[in-house]
Amino acid sequence: MKIREIAQLFGIDQDFAPAGNGHINDTYRSADGQYILQRVNTHVFTRPVELMENIEAVTEFIAAKLRETGGDPSRETLKVLHTEDGRSYIEDEDGFFRMYLNIADSYTVEPEDAGPAELTEAGAAFGRFQELLDDYDAAKLHETIPFFHDTENRLKNFRAALEKNSAGRAESVKAETEFVLSHAWIASVVLDGIRDGSIPLCVTHNDTKINNVLFDVNTHKAICVIDLDTIMPGSRLYDFGDALRISASTAAEDEPDLTKVHFAPEAFKAFASGYLSEVGSTLTPREKELLPFSALLMCYECGTRFLTDYLEGDVYFKVKYPEHNLVRCRTQFRMAEEILAAEESLKAWVAAFSDGSAEV
Repeated sequence: MKIREIAQLFGIDQDFAPAGNGHINDTYRSADGQYILQRVNTHVFTRPVELMENIEAVTEFIAAKLRETGGDPSRETLKVLHTEDGRSYIEDEDGFFRMYLNIADSYTVEPEDAGPAELTEAGAAFGRFQELLDDYDAAKLHETIPFFHDTENRLKNFRAALEKNSAGRAESVKAETEFVLSHAWIASVVLDGIRDGSIPLCVTHNDTKINNVLFDVNTHKAICVIDLDTIMPGSRLYDFGDALRISASTAAEDEPDLTKVHFAPEAFKAFASGYLSEVGSTLTPREKELLPFSALLMCYECGTRFLTDYLEGDVYFKVKYPEHNLVRCRTQFRMAEEILAAEESLKAWVAAFSDGSAEV
């Protein structure tokens, strides 16, 4: 079936052209610029119907909240379109399709182009997203990618890969293995908090890169969080930490020269200032205390995943050369080391900013 024919099933009779630079889904924009049609990658998202149920539930909840508070649902959240029979998707031999209203006069910022102002706005956008969803029952959402941020399970997978050593690489990664095992305590901190109730189970975005925020072309303010495919129940700390894993790094995730890889406290403070201004009053004391730790957790988790894949022969992440996953692993562990060194000072800053005695 042609793209135009798919669009017609959503009630839109226009031509569509490829748009965006996403690496997972195929995205098309209508000729008049008002609609976005996407083919969902069902090899990555194996439960697409549940995924769409999550997105519909969350966006409709946010839209209702915005109407109550005087916000603008047409710009501050995604709007899912439906077919004549009320479905939010079309599934046929050509794939799994969905359609959104396009948010006009907006743009995205790539991580390497983000300065302090953009980081503060992005932090505010993700904080506002979580604030709007604070009273949504996260347990109602589907877990479309099981164990996604279960770091204890990631560590279990690493130990199994190390023991199996299917690619014969274990002998060459002794230093990295020692880092994972000697810091295994990291894996349980947030999960223990969820288990004892000091960290609430919330709606989490799970892909909080700055390029998943739309900015207004006129005001340059963040207006909407997009790319909701990984919405699931989890901890707000996962979202905060993963944003800083990317935004507070001075180098790319696969930078081979570790002398260029550093954790930037000023980037942490810029993002956190925006984030706390929106959701700070909602966070529990334990969540606030663990904001710096959450960046450490995400670096540890991702580094462990990269190292696991390297041990298994690069079966999950795409690689451009044999040591690619090992290089990625090392950047994450370098970041983790520097976050550990800065953690206490950042905790003090978060506490001071929260009570109004510190600025960025």
